[in-house]
Amino acid sequence: MIKVLVTDDEPLIRAGIRMILASADDIDVVGEAANGREAVQRAQAGRVDVVLLDLQMPVMDGLTALAELRRTVPETNVLVLTTFGEQQNVLRSLAEGSAGFLLKDSAPAELIGAVRAAAAGDAYLSPAATRHVVNSLASGRNVLRAEQARRRLEALSAREGEVLALLGEGLSNADAGQRLHMSEATVKTYVSRILAKLGCENRVQAALLARDAGLGV
Repeated sequence: MIKVLVTDDEPLIRAGIRMILASADDIDVVGEAANGREAVQRAQAGRVDVVLLDLQMPVMDGLTALAELRRTVPETNVLVLTTFGEQQNVLRSLAEGSAGFLLKDSAPAELIGAVRAAAAGDAYLSPAATRHVVNSLASGRNVLRAEQARRRLEALSAREGEVLALLGEGLSNADAGQRLHMSEATVKTYVSRILAKLGCENRVQAALLARDAGLGV
């Protein structure tokens, strides 16, 4: 059973997320938090597999809470809840080690899928949010940054590059495997190699590096 903590300062949003997740037989919402401080305290008090974390909250904001969660309960994966217009905060959350992000108005199936992916260590990037962030970055991307990214990607084999391009699209290991006609386990092995070669902490950072290089764009 995947144990989830829902964190948002709006009670209606918490209730809606709880209702959606309750429809999944393998997910158990073990608690709610109205701010970052509560989220950290509750995650530290008992085992939580996934924390759904809003960024804009009182008392302790989501980014500060994320840093505390990664420091004190690193085995807990954090999915950031976001809205359009929070691109910079999303990028900061990825740098802090979040397992990915999804929009607050995502479809129920996407929310459930994202929680399952995060619990499995298979970070999730909402395709819609990813496109929005990438488009925002593209307008400010400079030639030097793109060139540096391309040089780092030269360490990858052709097949590893194909896998990385699909990660940049927000595909899970299972979906990438279907696209490339290989097993999910094989894709997972490729992802591990890619992270090691690129020196990335997680697949989200690797995917953003690929987008900086123009891979798959």
